[in-house]
Amino acid sequence: MFMNFLRENKIAAGILTILRLYLGYAWFTAGLGKIQSGAFDATGFLGNAVKNPVKGPDGSVVYSWYVNFLESFAIPNVDMFNFIVPWGETLVGLGLMLGCLTTAAAFFGLIMNFSFFLAGTVSHIPTDLFLGFIILAAGLNAGRIGLDRWVVPFIRKTVLKGKEPAKQHA
Repeated sequence: MFMNFLRENKIAAGILTILRLYLGYAWFTAGLGKIQSGAFDATGFLGNAVKNPVKGPDGSVVYSWYVNFLESFAIPNVDMFNFIVPWGETLVGLGLMLGCLTTAAAFFGLIMNFSFFLAGTVSHIPTDLFLGFIILAAGLNAGRIGLDRWVVPFIRKTVLKGKEPAKQHA
């Protein structure tokens, strides 16, 4: 019942628009600030996440697989992350604010939030995760008051060439 409201109701679309604008603005300004400063470098953040990983009550590392990922992939490729993080934040923010490819923007925002969270950053991330999941669960209704109203049908018509989306089961 709640999912139907979230995915189909016009009032929900209005509420989702407010959530999208709030979350999109936060992502956009965070990314744009990094791009404009030209000084963003994830080296310190990644190094700190490796040196001070999230630990459980017994003192053991909780996300050792993530620390291994950071050591073996992220840190050696920090230049790639120095590009991806600010532009990813900016594009996620734009997608959410404009309501364009909203579910994709919410998905990639959630990926970044989980990455920050696994590295031990808390800040406003739990709120962002909660709002991001609501937007993602709402599907196309989250972008109803936005560019998705025109972009998604265009993509379905041109890229997917009329393929019908999978029918949802009740």
